[in-house]
Amino acid sequence: MNNTLFTNARLIDPETGTDSPGWLHVSDGQIAARGEGDAPTPEAQVVDCGGQCLAPGIVDIGVKVCEPGERHKESYKSAGLAAAAGGVTTIVTRPDTSPAIDTPESLEFVTRRAQADTPVNVLPMAALTKGREGREMTEIGFLQDAGAVAFTDCDHMIANTKVFSRALTYARACGALVIAHPQEPILSNGAAATSGKFAVLRGLPAVSPMAERMGLDRDIALLEMTGAAYHADQITTARALPALERAKRNGLDITAGTSIHHLTLNELDVADYRTFFKVKPPLRSEDDRQAVIEAVRTGLIDTISSMHTPQDEESKRLPFEEAASGAVALETLLPAALRLYHAGQLDLPTLFRAMALNPAKRLGLDSGRLSEGAPADLVLFDPDMPFVLDRFSLKSKSQNTPFDGQRMQGKVTATFVAGQEVYRRP
Repeated sequence: MNNTLFTNARLIDPETGTDSPGWLHVSDGQIAARGEGDAPTPEAQVVDCGGQCLAPGIVDIGVKVCEPGERHKESYKSAGLAAAAGGVTTIVTRPDTSPAIDTPESLEFVTRRAQADTPVNVLPMAALTKGREGREMTEIGFLQDAGAVAFTDCDHMIANTKVFSRALTYARACGALVIAHPQEPILSNGAAATSGKFAVLRGLPAVSPMAERMGLDRDIALLEMTGAAYHADQITTARALPALERAKRNGLDITAGTSIHHLTLNELDVADYRTFFKVKPPLRSEDDRQAVIEAVRTGLIDTISSMHTPQDEESKRLPFEEAASGAVALETLLPAALRLYHAGQLDLPTLFRAMALNPAKRLGLDSGRLSEGAPADLVLFDPDMPFVLDRFSLKSKSQNTPFDGQRMQGKVTATFVAGQEVYRRP
């Protein structure tokens, strides 16, 4: 088993909120010890970090891997390589495949594929309703036994309140986490932009930010009724934040996330109908973006995820309204997040609290921390290294990134899973 001593590191600890120089000893796949000052001299392989940052590996909730059905967009092998290159040591995969992952047999299939082809940890989610159609709930207990860590219909909102309430009740009885996409389904149907002056000038079908608040308000009411464990996958508007704060204050078992694109981009980035900037929900106003950043800083929003959604050229090279939504982000999640650090808006422990510690805690994992006994899932990165992103250098099969050609700062040097190196920057 591995026995490694990381020296001369800048330790980023989201659990204690510290950013300080030190060393870290890894043994048998776990963190054995850490400290400041002179490192001990055990019989171990020594990795001199050269003053770079050493942090818990990112736990990314909501990654789409397109197996089964659309392997040409993303496979477990390509997603795993992209995750390792991006410092993501655990990917939590979505069930919005073709067909949907809604049976124990389909879940066991993707689990085998992940174990065979992926160098990082893979935790699958399963659909909450059959076919993600919102009519009949899946066999939650059997899917849990097969390894599902959470249940979600992804961006298919369950419009039938009775079906959703029954699913939440059953999930609570099983101790299962439900992840939902809070949007009022009728208002948001077909929307390609957020309502406002920009959408009007561009002639794009738009949705009001109130649709997110209305969807969240409904879900919160059902949580009060059922007592289920709930996570909102993306909170992207200022108007939804007071409802989230009240729900937490009232003791409901609710957490919320946001995507890296909604933290670092706004509606004006769409510019002249650039479809790589078409995501779901659509990019919001700058006021919304700043409000969401502040919510991450205070901890009101718990997690940051990539919402990695591969799309091929054929589905993106279309008029904006017709183009598929989504962007790849496994490799760009960390450098994009570091934009907030370099802008002085979020410090590194806060970023890794949202990208590693809180997602791990929500899923009941021991990772996401630098404490003794935690899994040695780690990322070593230089937060200051500048580069220009070339989308064709990405390891994902699809290269639909909005950051193509942009100047970015911060690169992963190495990624470790259970103490084993799974990526080293060339």
